[in-house]
Amino acid sequence: MNKFTRKAVLLAVAVFTILAVVGTTPVIAAQTTITWFVGLGAGTKPEDLKPQQDVVDKFNAAHPDIDLKLTVAASNQVAGDTFTTLVASGTNVPDVVGPLGVEGTTFYHDSWLDIAPLVAKTKYDLKQFSDSQVKVNQEGDKLYGIPFGVYPGVMFYNKDLFDAAGLAYPPSKFDEKYKLDGKDVDWSWDTAYTIAKKLTFDKAGKDATDPAFDPTNIVQFGLDQQWDTERSDMQTYGGAPVIDAKTGKVLITANWRAEAQDMFKAIWVDHSMPNQTYENSDLLKPSAFASGKVAMGRVMLWYTCCLADLKAKWDIGVQPSYKGVYTPPSDVDTFRIYKGTKSPDAAFTVLSYLTNEAALDLLTHYGSVPARPELQSKFIEGLSKAYPSVTNWSIIGPSLDHAAVPHHQSSYPNYARGQQRFSDFNTWLRSAGPTAKPADVDTQLDKLQADIQTLVDNPTKALATAAPTAAK
Repeated sequence: MNKFTRKAVLLAVAVFTILAVVGTTPVIAAQTTITWFVGLGAGTKPEDLKPQQDVVDKFNAAHPDIDLKLTVAASNQVAGDTFTTLVASGTNVPDVVGPLGVEGTTFYHDSWLDIAPLVAKTKYDLKQFSDSQVKVNQEGDKLYGIPFGVYPGVMFYNKDLFDAAGLAYPPSKFDEKYKLDGKDVDWSWDTAYTIAKKLTFDKAGKDATDPAFDPTNIVQFGLDQQWDTERSDMQTYGGAPVIDAKTGKVLITANWRAEAQDMFKAIWVDHSMPNQTYENSDLLKPSAFASGKVAMGRVMLWYTCCLADLKAKWDIGVQPSYKGVYTPPSDVDTFRIYKGTKSPDAAFTVLSYLTNEAALDLLTHYGSVPARPELQSKFIEGLSKAYPSVTNWSIIGPSLDHAAVPHHQSSYPNYARGQQRFSDFNTWLRSAGPTAKPADVDTQLDKLQADIQTLVDNPTKALATAAPTAAK
């Protein structure tokens, strides 16, 4: 073998050795970095940070091809500015955002990715959720989120106050009759307002059905729309959009007008619901139902957050029906993918993880009912231990199935200013004063409808009419 042959052999051996080494060395695929932004809803409190980081660590351990990073806003109040700044900066742009409610998604309405193609691509099963939960995340044929946490609308009621008045508790099942004066009657808003008068007492112990009842010295109320928004109040009488999709006209439907009239009557005629003065009084601190001085409170289930100090026995019942139809407004938490993400497939993997494997850990910490039916029993076990007087947790699922559609925070043009105008009407309703008349309600609703139409048609134009002024 001459020297040239020996060199060729040695070179071949060297090349083979290099290839062999390369072939036996694991090839590390480049990781895709996905940023999870928290702040537009829950998750910014100091006690939230570790549970969320634990979820990130578990995800990264199970997904070596994705590097999930957590970005948490300093507070919920500054989260909007933080989100906007990150998007504008082009650096550390959020890929996955949440948890956030419907209103949080609406304020940034044009920011989200349609995930319907990703759901189809991955064959993600949406049939495990009720239609109403899925529809909250839909606009036409576009899908923007997967159901995560839900807070059904229910009727909280004080068992002790019902027992003292000798009244039957609200039903624990939909379509169940209510026993009133020895007769079976529908569990409707008419029934609820009727018994609310029997559960409202003045300082002398006279209830609101007594002609001698003194509305200036009330010590107990029968009913409250707890921590309400005007649209959620109205949705209890039937879901409806703010704008007619065919005509583009703002709608204040007949059902919504009926709700406003009934609430006005309860506050200013029957005095079975607190007006704004009573709402702000020491009597109803720390909040109306939690004070132990309100027999029934219509509110979402997240209100369990605030009842630890209530000494009375309480439970939850079905929200009443209107004209035979139940439409309890429900709050919803979800996650969204920012439309500018550079890695939609990886972002969807994270979104799926947060709403599936990590769901129970996160929801237990946030205090939200899992949208996934198979997780609800474990969640309810925790609630049952915390609130032993409650026996009707089984109404959670059916209440979600009856949830009002569209959602009471669904989008429409000039949303923020329109919602403020709804809030102005609610303030007027609670503060109208004893000299106000039912006709004034329709007048104010006509103004509300006209003002929102102006906001929709002319987003930059100031309203020609001022917001309603509460009575002094």
